[in-house]
Amino acid sequence: MAAQIWASEVPAVSHTASFEIEDAKPAKGALDSNELVGKGLPRIIGTSAAFQRVLAMVRVVAPTDATVLINGETGTGKELIAEAIHKCSHRSNGPFVKINCAAIPAGLLESELFGHERGAFTGAVTRSLGRFERANRGTLFLDEIGDLPLELQPKLLRVMQEREFERLGSAATIHTDVRVICATHQNLVDMINERQFRADLFYRLGVFPIALPPLRDRPEDIRLLVHHFAIAYAARMNKQLTAISEEFMAALVRHSWPGNVRELQNLIERSMILSNGTVLSGSLPEVPHTTEDGTRWSTTSTPVTLLEGQISHIRQTLQETKGIIGGPNGAAARLGLPRTTLIHRMKRLGITVATVPTSESIPRIPPLSGISHEAACSGNATAHSDVGRECTLAEAEREHIFEAVEMADGLIDGQGGAAEALGVPPSTLRSRMKKLGIKTQTTISNLDGRSSMTFQQKLDH
Repeated sequence: MAAQIWASEVPAVSHTASFEIEDAKPAKGALDSNELVGKGLPRIIGTSAAFQRVLAMVRVVAPTDATVLINGETGTGKELIAEAIHKCSHRSNGPFVKINCAAIPAGLLESELFGHERGAFTGAVTRSLGRFERANRGTLFLDEIGDLPLELQPKLLRVMQEREFERLGSAATIHTDVRVICATHQNLVDMINERQFRADLFYRLGVFPIALPPLRDRPEDIRLLVHHFAIAYAARMNKQLTAISEEFMAALVRHSWPGNVRELQNLIERSMILSNGTVLSGSLPEVPHTTEDGTRWSTTSTPVTLLEGQISHIRQTLQETKGIIGGPNGAAARLGLPRTTLIHRMKRLGITVATVPTSESIPRIPPLSGISHEAACSGNATAHSDVGRECTLAEAEREHIFEAVEMADGLIDGQGGAAEALGVPPSTLRSRMKKLGIKTQTTISNLDGRSSMTFQQKLDH
């Protein structure tokens, strides 16, 4: 088998007036022990220390049959890592079967996973093989495993432990030889505490966890990624590209990228479409500026996803309590969380008391409607009001979701919907709305078939 390098080398970065583009050439020379080799490996770019730690874990786990749980924000490349594990394993000649648990309705997901016999249910006119059968002697990638319905979780646990299952409508037991790799952007430990995910399934899936760093934690990779995407889209669009504006590149490195690599890729594609010359430039993320209440934020770099909003609110509360977590006046009490739960969540989100900025420098996220966090929590609609009561984490999340759905005109699914704006699958958003007491009713369907929602009631807690 011919050896291939994990990612091709890219030209050196020019720090002058423009970032010069040269033809990307595959790396040559002998392979060392730090390189991943395998046939048909996906192109994965990254030389940062954080990303190299991920690749080191891939090298270790790939030759085994261990179940892998990949956790990372949306757009960080979880599917590419899963495919790399498969390609570097002894199952590389077998199938790599993918299924997104959030994209398939709960009523059809069981049939998709395990298959069905003819006549098993209305509309089952032929026998259908499930993903577990199709992935026999290969790898099954379960994306967004956190959205797997509770009623299907025991069945998944059984097939992973016993390596056998039955098709819907059949009593015949089918044995399978499948390696399972799962991925999620959610915190499964929190879901277990909220009784939304089974603990026994979590322990079975989490044999070898891999946490993917967000793009903001590896800014040194941004130049390489921009170079890679620029060359790819220039070739696809038959455009002559000789350089990338250094001003544009510097702005891209400064951006927080809440959508991670996917957001960066889409921006480069859009910039390439709009480009008329040989030097690539584009709409730059705005530099943070001062608002009326003296805080700093950027409209393009401001985090608006649920995860980013959660991080911002926790950091703001820690700043207000001067880093005190426990006690009646500590951050945990203000956020409405047990002290141990807050400490665990801070550790998962990478928040430490030492990294919490002072009140003069903390970048508070302006809410979607322009109303301050304090006003939103207190019900006061005066923009940027400093008067308000303490806001728990659940109340902040409820207001964030409420405003996102309102700004999307009640649309949950699809492009421009609230789920896309908040960076979560539609099923996850609906689950959070139900848990937080945001009641909705479906009104009419849009011309494209997507349902819109109107609010019946917003519960106050």
